[in-house]
Amino acid sequence: MNVLVDTSVWSLALRRRRSPPSGTTAAITRELELLIRHGRARLIGPIRQELLSGLSDPTQFTILRDRLRAFPDLPLETADFEEAAAFANQCRASGLQGSTVDFLICAIAARHDLSIFTTDRDFDHFERVLPLRRHAVPST
Repeated sequence: MNVLVDTSVWSLALRRRRSPPSGTTAAITRELELLIRHGRARLIGPIRQELLSGLSDPTQFTILRDRLRAFPDLPLETADFEEAAAFANQCRASGLQGSTVDFLICAIAARHDLSIFTTDRDFDHFERVLPLRRHAVPST
């Protein structure tokens, strides 16, 4: 099954480090590497934009932009935005709040039958209300 990778996971894996990642960060990074290697990682434009926003160094921006170009964006359709709004309304009725991008991620994942790979705890709450699946890092 293909996996929609959220900003939180990409950021964790792409962050500059002086030493190799350890613990949970290492497991998440390894899992992302496996998804990429097997051609299962998926990206949408709003996640790409979040990843590239806030990079003040033009060289860093260019390097990250060029790396991310290896991953084509899943197409977004009018129905995805409508479903995202319906998901937001459904969650709000259950007392849950989220960002517009989070609900768009849920809508895209539902339409394409993707699991969502994220470290964002909001998705734990959305999962109780919405038809979504979280991608879990296998235990080692």
